Amino acid sequence: MVSGRSLRATESKATGVADAAPPKSPPSHAPKHALGHRERLRERAKAGGLSALPDYELLELYLFRTFARGDVKPMAKALMARFGSFGATISASIEELKTVSGVGETAAVDLKLLHEAALRAGRDKIAKRPVISSWTALLGYVRVALANEPREQFRVLFLDNRNQLIADEVMNHGTVDHAPVYPREVMRRALELSSSNIILLHNHPSGDPTPSRPDIEMTKQIVEAGKALKINVHDHLVVGRDGVASFKALGLF
Repeated sequence: MVSGRSLRATESKATGVADAAPPKSPPSHAPKHALGHRERLRERAKAGGLSALPDYELLELYLFRTFARGDVKPMAKALMARFGSFGATISASIEELKTVSGVGETAAVDLKLLHEAALRAGRDKIAKRPVISSWTALLGYVRVALANEPREQFRVLFLDNRNQLIADEVMNHGTVDHAPVYPREVMRRALELSSSNIILLHNHPSGDPTPSRPDIEMTKQIVEAGKALKINVHDHLVVGRDGVASFKALGLF
């Protein structure tokens, strides 16, 4: 007598069709509410649009790409609690991201990839047209680049004579409240790039973008150095989590 199991095996060999593998079940440690949660979240994202998701769910949805199985909602919430916002999370360094339980090298690099993609998309919007005429796009770009940086950073946008972007370069990193910059270094780099116009950028990790007295004095020195070389300083933008302050709009030069 041939058993049912042997008969199925014989039929499979005869037809060339292998037995179907049993479906994989969720990890044994997954709570009951997590069963089917991934698919439900994907369906909600498709139905209502990604913009309708709260920040932690958008982060969770992105983490699905890194972690093929398991419940990543606690990790997404822990990241948001640790860094305070979606933007601050993807702006954090790899080492800082790894301080959150469950986030290893791969997950941290994947999150940094998201930040780099946002930066490049923003840069594309200002790269092929005059920066002055795409001011809203510029403000969006500088917020992504600088609003959540934990240390002060001084950058310069070097523009050509048509105000198109030649380069966006970090001139100096500093501490939580100071990034030294030397006017001669800014002008030297502008001459190397044949830049006719520049926009100065730096961030305030405190969140408040209000220019400080040292910010104002340093900007005046750069403006004066540029006049001698016929290099125009269009503006100095100070970026914080609370917004962006424009020296020109404030009448500071």
